[in-house]
Amino acid sequence: QVQLVESGGGLVQAGGSLRLSCKASGLTSSRYSMVWFRQAPGKERTFVAGMNEFEDAYYADSVRGRFIISRDIAENTVYLQMNVLQPEDTAVYYCAATSGPIATVYLGGYEYWGQGTQVTVSS
Repeated sequence: QVQLVESGGGLVQAGGSLRLSCKASGLTSSRYSMVWFRQAPGKERTFVAGMNEFEDAYYADSVRGRFIISRDIAENTVYLQMNVLQPEDTAVYYCAATSGPIATVYLGGYEYWGQGTQVTVSS
C-alpha cells in the first residue's frame, strides 16, 4: 500500500522558514516525479515545486528563489525548504507522486497524494 505522509507544517511569522517533509512508503520516490502543491481556502490547488527522477527541479514563479525542493533517497523522503515566508504562502501543502512527467496544471496524472499539512504565515 502506497502512502505519502507530509509533516513539518505550522504557524510562522512572515520572513520565517519551515521545512516540509513527504515520507513515502510502498513506492521508491526516486523513481517518481515528486511534487508539492498547495491549496488556500476557497482557491484551487496549485503547483509549488517538483522534482523528477533525474532530480531536475521546477518551481512556480511565486516561490522561485525562496523555496527549495530536495530528496533523500535513503530516507525515501522529499523535502520542501520554505524561506522568507509570506502571508500569501498560507495554505494546505500536499505532496503528490506521478510515474509520468511533472504536470503543473493538470492534476489527474498524479497517482498518489498525501493528506496535506497546514502552513500558516502571520503578518
